[in-house]
Amino acid sequence: MAEGENEVRWDGLCSRDSTTRETALENIRQIILRKTECLRLVKETPYRPSDGLSNAISLDVLNKLLAHLLMLSKRCPFEDVREKSEFILKSVQELGIRIPRPLGHGPSRFIPEKEILQVGSEDAQMHTLFADSFAALGRLDNITLVMVFHPQYLESFLKTQHYLLQMDGPLPLHYRHYIGIMAAARHQCSYLVNLHVNDFLHVGGDPKWLNGLENAPQKLQNLGELNKVLAHRPWLITKEHIEKIHQVQRDTSPQNLYIQQVSDSFFEVEALMEKMRQLQECRDEEEASQEEMASRFEIEKRESMFVFSSDDEEATPARDVSRHFEDTSYGYKDFSRHGMHVPTFRVQDYCWEDHGYSLVNRLYPDVGQLIDEKFHIAYNLTYNTMAMHKDVDTSMLRRAIWNYIHCMFGIRYDDYDYGEINQLLDRSFKVYIKTVVCTPEKVTKRMYDSFWRQFKHSEKVHVNLLLIEARMQAELLYALRAITRYMT
Repeated sequence: MAEGENEVRWDGLCSRDSTTRETALENIRQIILRKTECLRLVKETPYRPSDGLSNAISLDVLNKLLAHLLMLSKRCPFEDVREKSEFILKSVQELGIRIPRPLGHGPSRFIPEKEILQVGSEDAQMHTLFADSFAALGRLDNITLVMVFHPQYLESFLKTQHYLLQMDGPLPLHYRHYIGIMAAARHQCSYLVNLHVNDFLHVGGDPKWLNGLENAPQKLQNLGELNKVLAHRPWLITKEHIEKIHQVQRDTSPQNLYIQQVSDSFFEVEALMEKMRQLQECRDEEEASQEEMASRFEIEKRESMFVFSSDDEEATPARDVSRHFEDTSYGYKDFSRHGMHVPTFRVQDYCWEDHGYSLVNRLYPDVGQLIDEKFHIAYNLTYNTMAMHKDVDTSMLRRAIWNYIHCMFGIRYDDYDYGEINQLLDRSFKVYIKTVVCTPEKVTKRMYDSFWRQFKHSEKVHVNLLLIEARMQAELLYALRAITRYMT
């Protein structure tokens, strides 16, 4: 943090007590106006070359403070903070200082800002969620503002994030945020990397670690290999990966391991609903044999390898992201390419409900419960709507999406007919699913717009929640199975 910034205390603005917020706002106002007045006087004073660097630093510090105020004026759930922040910005502007402008237009490049819930117009339930998030993080980030389409899921997500990143636990807070940096960097997500960088510094992390993974402690560097495989090819994780980490990290334990036309769109929805009706009728009339369902799984698994993202070439990540991980050429590869064969992961042999959940809770109490709740909410979430239709049972479609992702990772459910996937998920949707799940850094607005064109943005956000939770469960199943084998 630049010199002079730490005299401003923002944490008082996170208080639910209006008097505390008022006092904090007045202190911020006085500090900013004092800095503004100093800069204004400097402009009126004859220039001396020796003053140049000092003035530039002062202006940079002021601009960062003003940018923070701008964020508060737009995204603070407390109305008094929004109004007072805007008042301070106008006061600074009247003194002849240019105030920053917002970067971008809303929290998502894919969803028009007018479609996103505006802070200040939320209902009581959403206001509570916003206030909880702001109190914990000191901000309302883009993720929260998009997830609020689905308040029930957002509440579970925020609770889990808070427990993992801020509550007492086996890892120091700065270690947790550094692991967050490593994980986000593997998918070149500069937004999440920057959020974790700021939090890492805020809780006292050493800035030198941010120069590259090689500058971090050895125990964090040793997580690099597991992070790499978990992010791109989790089916390759073995007990040897766990054993290697455990051997070099004697003071840790496995608990630290931790996206046409309107008329055509209308008929697209109608056709999807008709397929759901037909499949339900077929289910009621006859059930495929176990041999037939196993065969359909293998067919779907093979076909998933021939679904390519919009750009199947490896992109070279920017240095500001790639410095946080090693082996930048390592990325997603289908598990059966180049003659490699990975045995099918059969859920009845190792599943989340019977095995993974209890192991996570043993290693890190309460985390298993939080993650399990998040899985269930994402999977079972429904408003019984599809585009313009109401009173629709969407369970068949949700299960097809979830099981298709697990199928891409070689995970099979014996009681599921994988023939339903090809009936319900068209190729453009499969391309979107595979890109979000396997190479999210390659997702484009064109891909987002091209599937389910008649559906609401909230429904597409729900799809993304299904995708990220199904992927997370798949990764956890492979990692936890490896830990189980290592422990036994």
